[in-house]
Amino acid sequence: MIDLQRNIDARDAILRSIRDHLSASTPYDGVHAEAASASPDYFPSVVESGAPRALVQIFRENLEAVGGHCIVVRNGDEVARALTRIIADLQKTPLRARRIALSNAPLVERLAGQIEVEVDELTVAPSAADLFDYDVGITTAQAAIAETGTLVLESERERHRLVSLVPPVHIAIVEAASICLTLGEALALVHRGGSSEMSSTITFITGPSRTADIELTMAIGVHGPQELYAIVNNGEPLPA
Repeated sequence: MIDLQRNIDARDAILRSIRDHLSASTPYDGVHAEAASASPDYFPSVVESGAPRALVQIFRENLEAVGGHCIVVRNGDEVARALTRIIADLQKTPLRARRIALSNAPLVERLAGQIEVEVDELTVAPSAADLFDYDVGITTAQAAIAETGTLVLESERERHRLVSLVPPVHIAIVEAASICLTLGEALALVHRGGSSEMSSTITFITGPSRTADIELTMAIGVHGPQELYAIVNNGEPLPA
């Protein structure tokens, strides 16, 4: 028989721990905000002690620490060149990168159309069933979290959830201005960017998919992409 009271107590303990930790982080959000207003490039490192570093650098280090790849560019032309280089390199591997699925963001379709390498197919928002036959998914990300190297995808802004989760490779394009230090700051950013209510689905992606469910052995790509690339535009915002 399932011990219902024990499950309820465990759930309450988990929720209480989450509330306590969120409450404890509030003062630090204020400190980060004060530092940012004094100097936009100042944020304390969450990786190691030493000189302050920009959010882009912190994000890149933490994404690469969990097995992701990060390419920093300065404009749309450099984004297109980065996409070309990634696809060309993937085509030399078993991942193929011949069939490319795109989110429905016009920016993604425009940039993917500038890829200077031959592919078999570029399709905007394929059906869920068809997505399993694609090699790469390309989307944007509405925000990113520097301290964990996490991408934040908001479903109400772009049809990209399955494109980011099903193909073996996910490439995300994110604006440097959308990189926040903490989870709380990222949620505040996507809340301001949308309507009065937050999206029904927000996807957090931290590195390639991984699991250790089977005999505690780490496996990559079982429940999602085995390769993750983030292209960060650290110049003028790209036109939508």
